[in-house]
Amino acid sequence: MPAPTKQTVRRSLLVVSAVLSSCALSAPLALAAPTPSAGPSASASASPSVSPPARMSSVGGTRLARAGAQVDLGVGAPVLPKDVTARSWIVADAESGEVLAAQNAHWRLPPASTMKMLFADTVLPKFPKTEKHTVVPTDLAGIGSGSSMVGIKEGETYTVHDLWLGVFLRSGNDAVHVLSAMNHGVEDTVRDMNAHAEELQALDTHVVSPDGYDAPGQVSSAYDLTLVARSGLQKKDFREYSSTVRAKFPGDTKEEKGKKVRESFEIQNTNRLLSGDSDVPVYQGIAGIKNGNTTNAGATFTGVAERNGRVLLVTVMHPETSARNEVYKETAKLLDWGFKAAGKARPIGELVPPRSAARASAQPSAGTTPGEADVVSTQASVRGGAGGLEVAFAIAGGVLVLLAGAAFLVNRRWPLPDLVRRRSRP
Repeated sequence: MPAPTKQTVRRSLLVVSAVLSSCALSAPLALAAPTPSAGPSASASASPSVSPPARMSSVGGTRLARAGAQVDLGVGAPVLPKDVTARSWIVADAESGEVLAAQNAHWRLPPASTMKMLFADTVLPKFPKTEKHTVVPTDLAGIGSGSSMVGIKEGETYTVHDLWLGVFLRSGNDAVHVLSAMNHGVEDTVRDMNAHAEELQALDTHVVSPDGYDAPGQVSSAYDLTLVARSGLQKKDFREYSSTVRAKFPGDTKEEKGKKVRESFEIQNTNRLLSGDSDVPVYQGIAGIKNGNTTNAGATFTGVAERNGRVLLVTVMHPETSARNEVYKETAKLLDWGFKAAGKARPIGELVPPRSAARASAQPSAGTTPGEADVVSTQASVRGGAGGLEVAFAIAGGVLVLLAGAAFLVNRRWPLPDLVRRRSRP
């Protein structure tokens, strides 16, 4: 059997470390997200607080629960950019899950249309892209005033592929509502999204409207949006849609010379790091993902980029500076920092795996090595309801065993070998 590579061992350590963290989440030590103080209706107001809460979630690491910028600069690591004004942000390695730096990572804030990432990660697998749907009036009911729209018309037929282009490129709330109608309605879709958020351990997130439109109680966090993006990037269609710069979208059907002819028009991605703008160049290595902007949320954005084999995720929420395209400029600065700091800045936390992945990793199999079995045993004792000190000792013991047995574990979930960039569709 060939010796494991350094990268395999590194990723294996991260996987089992994430599993141990996941187990600790359910222990009495309570690293889970704090419960909203007064239920969903109290979680978001017309004007979110300008100060982070004193107590935030510890999911992914205790440093991520602290207010203010968090970073552990190693030798040669550059300092964080000084002119980032966002209330909350995070820089993470998309493949390993290491969090390189963050500020108020678990601050629950209105997400705007970045919530569509969770919508897509939840609903996209349910319908083949070739499936067709004819829009009826009830499909478009309940769309919020002033919503971003791709231009869907009642009585016209669209493929699921068309609808997802409308969601990702134009952030079309009309496309979201049509897909929600196909998924048994908005109420069921919201329920599905909240369940999926819980599965991803995105415990800061509460969905009220699937399109991200401002609604009382609708919140997420930079940490959660990054978890969701990382999950979505496992799906080929998600990667392709989020990286598409421009595409043709079906328009009205008209009669020409006795024949029905379907017109089309071009739509362009509103992600300025992908499509560019007068004051924002296309970011080198950009590959998606999703932007948002509402009165309540301000500007929000999650982006993924790759350079020299390193894939980084950055989420930025609500820059205080109102300059044009500020959310993209601040994201670009944090990406620049992340690529320079990678391998030098020490991780301050991690993006935890979904609950099902953690459970699967915890199950011994016929081929389980002794090291793996001991880690599983440690996890089981933690889940069994040990007290705080017992949990701490159990996790510490698990880490020691992990160091001995990590070479036998392989992370097959997170690599992104075919990450795509700046695609244009006919």
